[in-house]
Amino acid sequence: MASSTFKPLGEAPRDIDAIIAQERASPLPAFNARIAYRLGTALHTRLLTFPAPACIHISTVTTPPHVLYHAVTNDGTALDNDFWIARKRNSVIRFGASTWRLHVKHDGDEKAFAGKVGGEAKAAEYAIHGGGMPIFVKGVEWPVGVVVVSGLKQWDDHMVVVEELAGVCRALEEE
Repeated sequence: MASSTFKPLGEAPRDIDAIIAQERASPLPAFNARIAYRLGTALHTRLLTFPAPACIHISTVTTPPHVLYHAVTNDGTALDNDFWIARKRNSVIRFGASTWRLHVKHDGDEKAFAGKVGGEAKAAEYAIHGGGMPIFVKGVEWPVGVVVVSGLKQWDDHMVVVEELAGVCRALEEE
């Protein structure tokens, strides 16, 4: 059930440069279990205000991943959400980009994307649907972690991560 503190999400940009700016706008001062938990709970709290259930996943970029946070918001999620999370996570790690950027770059055309990654069988390991976002740390060029939301419309999956990551980053800077 959505709470009375629902705050609408901003609109996801469709301009690649704007999306890149979002990806780089909130570098964390560090990335550890405490910060991952803080981001995860911020996302969880925000997502509880939406009527649709969602899954949240935060992990390192390593293989296998070191999962630092994984939770669902409400009844109604399914194993399918975890498959989407895995595919979005793979995309973020391979391309160092948000899955929303990949979606916009390929005009949502999964066949065109498949042609760029080695065919449909290989493309099945990836998702170009919004909700996967790289986690950057100040002074580090490449992502150190991945945050993924699955369950809302893909542009909302993207924007909830953008907005809550920015909020956690601001709060950490104020400490």
